[in-house]
Amino acid sequence: MFAVYAETFSFDDPLSGLVVGERPAPEAPDGWATVTVKAASLNHHDLWSLRGVGLREESLPMILGCDAAGLDEDGNEVVVHGVIGDPHWTGDEADDPGRSLLSERHQGTFADQVIVPRRNLVPKPASLSFEEAACLPTAWLTAYRMLFVQGACKPGETILVQGAGGGVATALITLGRAAGLTVLATSRDEAKRDRARELGAHDVFESGARLPVRVDAVMETVGKATWTHSIRSLRPGGRIVISGTTSGPDVADAGLTHVFFKQLSIIGSTMGTRGELDALVKFLDATGARPLVDRAIPMDRAKDGFAAMAEGDVFGKIVFTR
Repeated sequence: MFAVYAETFSFDDPLSGLVVGERPAPEAPDGWATVTVKAASLNHHDLWSLRGVGLREESLPMILGCDAAGLDEDGNEVVVHGVIGDPHWTGDEADDPGRSLLSERHQGTFADQVIVPRRNLVPKPASLSFEEAACLPTAWLTAYRMLFVQGACKPGETILVQGAGGGVATALITLGRAAGLTVLATSRDEAKRDRARELGAHDVFESGARLPVRVDAVMETVGKATWTHSIRSLRPGGRIVISGTTSGPDVADAGLTHVFFKQLSIIGSTMGTRGELDALVKFLDATGARPLVDRAIPMDRAKDGFAAMAEGDVFGKIVFTR
């Protein structure tokens, strides 16, 4: 079958190990389903995999891709939950120590077909296109959990989204606005600030700018470059929810004095559960809020999408179609 896969690693030139070609079609074991992929979205995780982060050399060649929407064996339209966990785990799926994402231990979604445990399928409503639905399982699910599960944000609160432009950040803006939050956002890029405002942010600022108000919660995916600003932007008793560190994890000044003096909370958040993905899909169906697709391109041109992400030329999600 057609597939887009990692054949080798290179930290400095990740696209050199990307192959667009053919791989054996998967065979689903008992309890697993075969999904015919109609659309799959690109994540930074896929680029890091080509650099050898989170993917072992003995697992190569590995079909990339964590997200997909498509048809199950009975023709039902479904969204694929990309977290593969221990079938005997009974707690929060995000706490399962044995969990992995598709394309880490199991072949990913950038292919004609992908196999996943049948419990990982979520019905896709007719109101969502395949391209929109394919954006949800990683970036949008991450944003949903950050806001409403780990962050416990409520209508009427004010949040700050750092680094508007990426898939998670645009999801945070859209979901926050739809849920009745006052949404502030930052970006170094003027064009991205304008796009964030069009997307629903109530106000947008240059990265590091002093805000007119202290916020209830900060949504952090940037890390090193924005951490000090995030700490200083919170009201007393406020909270930071962090799910990534795209600018690096090493912070010279963690702001610990502010943390204890202002009684701040720092909360980690990783991916989400199948139940939360189902809730997210229903939220979008009910509210009419939709993922922002930066571009949809045929999967056989996947290298173009990877190159755009590597260059930072993205606002929203890049989606591959079949």
